[in-house]
Formats: sequence, structure tokens, C-alpha cells
Amino acid sequence: MIKEMLKKQKQKKENNLFELKEVTVLLVITCMIGIIMGASVGYRVKKVDKSITSPVIEEFIDQYNYILQNNIADVSPTDLMKGAIEGMLSTFEDDYSYVISDEEQENFNIRLNGEYEGVGIEVVTTTDDKIYVYNVFANSPADQAGLAPGDQIIKMDGENLEGKDSTYVANYVKNSEKNSFSITVLRNGEELVKEVVRQKVIIDSVHSKIIEKESQKIGYIYLSIFSSSSYQQFKEKLKKLEEEKIDSLIIDVRYNNGGHLVTAANILSLFLDASHIIYQTDKDGKIEKFYSSGTETKKYPIVVLQNDASASASELLSAALKEQYGAKVVGNTSFGKGTIQELITLSDGTEYKFTTKKWLTPKGNWIHKKGVTPDEEVDLGEVYFENPTDENDVQLQKAIEVLVGKE
Repeated sequence: MIKEMLKKQKQKKENNLFELKEVTVLLVITCMIGIIMGASVGYRVKKVDKSITSPVIEEFIDQYNYILQNNIADVSPTDLMKGAIEGMLSTFEDDYSYVISDEEQENFNIRLNGEYEGVGIEVVTTTDDKIYVYNVFANSPADQAGLAPGDQIIKMDGENLEGKDSTYVANYVKNSEKNSFSITVLRNGEELVKEVVRQKVIIDSVHSKIIEKESQKIGYIYLSIFSSSSYQQFKEKLKKLEEEKIDSLIIDVRYNNGGHLVTAANILSLFLDASHIIYQTDKDGKIEKFYSSGTETKKYPIVVLQNDASASASELLSAALKEQYGAKVVGNTSFGKGTIQELITLSDGTEYKFTTKKWLTPKGNWIHKKGVTPDEEVDLGEVYFENPTDENDVQLQKAIEVLVGKE
């Protein structure tokens, strides 16, 4: 069932065999959401300059005060301000400019921080109102307790969950004063009780291994997001692979929606010395170039694996390695997000973001709504989803062929 869910999610088909009603990531606070429409290559907090005045602003203030004083809907100043900002942002022909909801703000920050206090599972609700474990974070309390993807959660601390959903489970953990939970699951028809302790969880965003082919050692690193902790994880994994004397490297950013700009820049600096441009920005025609902070340029061949869900910082990494390192890109044309958003925080904690710049590849190309074109266009295909193994991963196999010179 989990395999079918993943299959249909990745193929973006509406007739998902798992028929998810909702997907909840059981962090300490609430559900995790997808970030492909929200992640950007750079965020920063900025206070609004209140010294700027104009007739338009004065008229806006007049209208704001009039509406606030004369409406009968009992609208609060905060809600009125949020509505005004939402209205301003709606004038943008841009999917990335909007007021961030409290839930999204909380989830987004957790995802990009790369750590949280929780139990470390993703849970899903199906259309028949059953709750399943979708994913278990490595080395998390849930992992240590023996929870596994595909487990159906039927009780929390002895409470029957019939009629409940994954949001209820998330809120149960979020709002509880307890630090340990008894989770009863159904696995292969057998009820199992798992004791889980809430504690700090590191979201493991980097995985690595060595693939041996034609007497060569090919390093492989999968990067799921550019979070605050991803750079250190990536650096440690790369160091271990290089200590094993790898001949080449595959960097897999398939389904990586993006994240922190600084993380992508730091990872690129592991491969390129300071003479290399890693990206550029365009603000109203003013171009600014950003260089690597690295001290050396690696010598071994690199292939980047990407697909149409690789977005933002993933595309920045693919483009920079392709144009500055000579890396080959294998897979599908990437998503095509070539803009930078700025994060603004109001005094009451409300956050909104809006597009302020374009980012360009090292050679000055704008990939927005175009994507990074692969050197080798390869579709993953149906066979892999039926049996997801390295052997059936034709994109991975093509990357290996490129590196061992067997094209």
C-alpha cells in the first residue's frame, strides 16, 4: 500500500491507489506540508521602513482607519492588515508571494531548520479513515521504538482512533504535556504496542552509499532538502566517500523542492574554488554575481540526477555544477523556479513573502518556467514504481553509465 502511494504521488496521477485524504508529518507540533510552491533560494527577515511617506500611503492609512472604525463585522486591526497585505500581494503575477498561514509558517520553519522536538514519523489518513505510518525518520524515537512504514496506527495511549485522522494524532502529540506515548499499531494482522519518547529529532536529509561498477567506486549522495542542517550532513557524507577513494560522484536531487540559499552555496563551495561564480541575481536589471567560498575544485567526474520536481536551490546546484564544474545532468528537465523571495515579519509575528529578485545561472541564464535541461533525458518509467530497486532505476543506471564511460 505504501509502495502504491509513492508510485502514484510521484507519477502525479489523480487516481492514487492509496487514496490519501490527508498527509500529516507527526512532528512535535503539526503536519508537514509540501514546499514546492513555498521554498525559495533565499529568505531573510526585514523590518519595513516606516519613514517612507507618499500621498498613496496617506490615503491608504485614511481608508484603513475609516474601515476599522465604521465596519460592523468586528474585524480586528490585525485581520484587516493581513487582508490588506493579501490584497497587495494578489496583484503580483506570481505564485510565490503570499501571507504565510500560522500552520505553514510553523511547518516551514521546522522543515528548513532541520530539527525539532517530536517522535519522528510521517502519518497519512486514507479515504476509509485509517491512519498509517508513511515514513519514519532515521534514528528518531519512532525508529528506535520499531515503528515502520505501513503500520496502521489504531490507538494512542490506549485510546481507540476509530473515526480520527492524522491531524488528531499530530495534535495529540503537540498538545500533550507528556513526553512518552504508547502507540498501538496493526502490522500484518497483529497488534503491536510501541513506546515512543518525545525528544530532539534531526531530519536526516542526506543519504550516501558507494556503488561499485566496472572496477570503479562511484559515490552516491541523495539530498532531499536544503535545510539548515543539510550542509553539515552533506559535508560529512562527502568526506567519508572521499576517504573510500571514490572515482566519481552522483548527487541526487530528485524531488528536492529547494530550501536555504546559503546551504546550496555552501555545498557548491565543497566542489568549486573561489574563482567560480555559483549564481547571479537580477534586481531591476542590476546584476550581482556570487562566487564560491571554496578553496579547491574537485577533479573527479560528477553527475547530477534531477527530475521535474527538482526546484529552486536544487536547480541552482544543478546549473552551477553543469556550467562551472562540467558535471553532467541526467533525468528530466527541472521544475523551473528562478526567483528569490524575501520574508517579512510584522510586529505581531505575521509573516509574508514576496518575490524581489531573479536568480540566474553562473552564465547568466534565467531558468524560470524553463528549468535546467539535462544532458541525458531519461524518464524513470513504470518498472521502478512497481519494484523500486537500484537496478530498476533507469535514471540512476544512466548516471552510472555516463560515469563509467559506457554510454
